[in-house]
Amino acid sequence: MKAIIAGTAIEQIINKPFKVYHTEYGDVDASIDGDILFILRHRSGHTDAPHLINYLANVSLLESMDVSHVITTHAVGSITERLLPTNIGLVSDFIDFTQQRPFTFFDGVKRPLRHVPMNDVFDDELRFQVIRASVERNLRISPALTYITTNGPRLESKAEIRAYRSWGADVVGMTLNPEVNLIHELGIKLSSICFSINWAAGLDEEGISFIEGESRKKLTLRVLDIALDALRSI
Repeated sequence: MKAIIAGTAIEQIINKPFKVYHTEYGDVDASIDGDILFILRHRSGHTDAPHLINYLANVSLLESMDVSHVITTHAVGSITERLLPTNIGLVSDFIDFTQQRPFTFFDGVKRPLRHVPMNDVFDDELRFQVIRASVERNLRISPALTYITTNGPRLESKAEIRAYRSWGADVVGMTLNPEVNLIHELGIKLSSICFSINWAAGLDEEGISFIEGESRKKLTLRVLDIALDALRSI
């Protein structure tokens, strides 16, 4: 089986019921369509803030369902011109700037202690399929972005964004980590697609202007279509 983990906008797009699945780490809202498992990152109705998402439960469901490949999708703010608002890109590296989130399965309590390298988190074959699916749809995709994960739910200050840019971050969001850390720990092949819905703080003369409504739904649908094509081509 393969999987997509996404925000709750997919509830409006996937014409399948979501139900509660129980794991040893907690409950997950998910739906199955053929051989694709869809997981609602924030639970139904977008009730879980980024710092309160049960990442351990979501990822452990992948393991219990024998998922081999997963694509995660993330709405982000743009820090550099490498990803402009309304465009999509692939994450190739990350900076984890979160605090107090459960971030590993291998803590020596429920599972043995392990130190898992994070050199090559994202799968090359899955990356290729995402790029192929984008090109076939005549969509421009940024192939290698650095994502910085902040704790949220507040947005970042202008000074923070200047600092993140100096560190080499291209986009900022609140959900990549520890999600991808945990997926990688379990040996599941992974790709992460991000789509920009705004310029980060201090980079837009009008302040922070989000893409909303129908435009955001269309962008989410585009990303989901690419993710499904990529997974079904593996």
